[in-house]
Amino acid sequence: MSKLRQSAKGRNCTIRIPGVCNGNPETTVLCHLSGGGMGRKRDDIHAAFGCSDCHAEADGRTRRIALRTEVNLMFLEGVIRTQEIWLEEGLIRVA
Repeated sequence: MSKLRQSAKGRNCTIRIPGVCNGNPETTVLCHLSGGGMGRKRDDIHAAFGCSDCHAEADGRTRRIALRTEVNLMFLEGVIRTQEIWLEEGLIRVA
């Protein structure tokens, strides 16, 4: 398991979908941008810390938010928040 994936354990959700997010860090995993196909994951750098409920919504396993574009935007905002955390902690760096 990569250091980036391991870093999600016990973290607050960075996707934070209103009315969906359960706020429970015990359920947080590293969630990948959808589109890679079943069983395929994109690069870990394009991922966000997501609680189990935000993860399900981002993956399309649940449909609490009507507009997919809104969910995608919230997910991408979570990616940015996650990358900021990784930069602060030295897990990633900019050359």
